[in-house]
Amino acid sequence: MAVTELRPNMDHWQERVDLAAAFRWTARLNMHEAVANHFSLSVNEDGTQFLMNPNQVHFSRVRASDMLFLDANDPDTLKGPDAPDPTAWGLHGSIHRRCPHARCAMHVHSVHATVLACLQDKILPPLDQNAAMFYDRQVVDDEYGGLAFEEEGERCAALFADPKKTVMVMGNHGIMVIGQTVAQTFNRMYFFERASEVYVRALQTGRPLAILPDEIAAKTADEIENYPEQDIRHLAELKAILDAEGSDYAA
Repeated sequence: MAVTELRPNMDHWQERVDLAAAFRWTARLNMHEAVANHFSLSVNEDGTQFLMNPNQVHFSRVRASDMLFLDANDPDTLKGPDAPDPTAWGLHGSIHRRCPHARCAMHVHSVHATVLACLQDKILPPLDQNAAMFYDRQVVDDEYGGLAFEEEGERCAALFADPKKTVMVMGNHGIMVIGQTVAQTFNRMYFFERASEVYVRALQTGRPLAILPDEIAAKTADEIENYPEQDIRHLAELKAILDAEGSDYAA
């Protein structure tokens, strides 16, 4: 049986498999944060029911069957024996309650994106092609107020009101990336970190930066957004590599 074959005894199996693959590859890229950080994926029409990683399990060990099934409107979520991390609930519960367009949400403290989040000017400029894909698609949270419990989560969710904004640079914290699918969201998270690394390394040279003109950056962003199936193929290739290695991510 193929590892990604649907399993009738567990709902949303393919979504679980995709999410587990994203966790495993994020760990491989060293974009994890010990046993912190979290991804979620809504699975009902209004986006309020969602899958999320279990509390304080390392990304490199997360399996499809481990995903928590949560309801953003359930006030008793943190009272159960398998309760999610409170900060994960604060951020992701708020996003899935307030932003139905954010079907998938990925929060990491990846090094270069977090360096960006610690600069006074936190917007990633269109320095290269990868950075251009985020032109006019970023929002900055400049009001870090401590761990992202529910009140902090509600404030962050409000910043995603515009569906065009797909990356939140969380000041002095990290990033939150949203999308329609696991593939789309992971692809955005991956390229935002790559582009942030190029930008940080360019700043380290101390030489003037050749930022792309606004009209070219906007054109490039639209072209990349409409490029057919790159995100789908990206995730499919990652799953193929994990499958070939005998990974248990889809267990």
